[in-house]
Amino acid sequence: MSVPAESQWQALAQAARTASRLAHCPYSRFPVGAAVLSGDGAIFAGCNVENASYGLTVCAERNAVSRAVAEGARSIDAVLVYTPTAAPVTPCGACRQVIAEFGNAARIRCICDGPGMLEFGLTDLLPSAFVRSESAL
Repeated sequence: MSVPAESQWQALAQAARTASRLAHCPYSRFPVGAAVLSGDGAIFAGCNVENASYGLTVCAERNAVSRAVAEGARSIDAVLVYTPTAAPVTPCGACRQVIAEFGNAARIRCICDGPGMLEFGLTDLLPSAFVRSESAL
């Protein structure tokens, strides 16, 4: 896992902002965009997709990870989350766990329309992630 260059963070931010405009969020009216940087440097974006059955709603982060996996990525170096808010918002617990499956050492950056930015290692946000054991393989 490598630490993303600032140019990669900027590309992730653009992809996440673009994805947020495609969100299907008629219930919350809270469009979220996320972008994943895979281990080979590819970027995959996703948006939140809400459902009338609220439990079936899928977050932007999980959609971005799923898209990366569907296109062959098996490791994640970074995730950028964009929300159209005054302060940045971090990924929910379910998203943190899904990111851990492919990037337990990933960097997470959260940006918004305001001046704030948050950046963490995934282990800061999810210190005791449930991850597969190499001995179980």
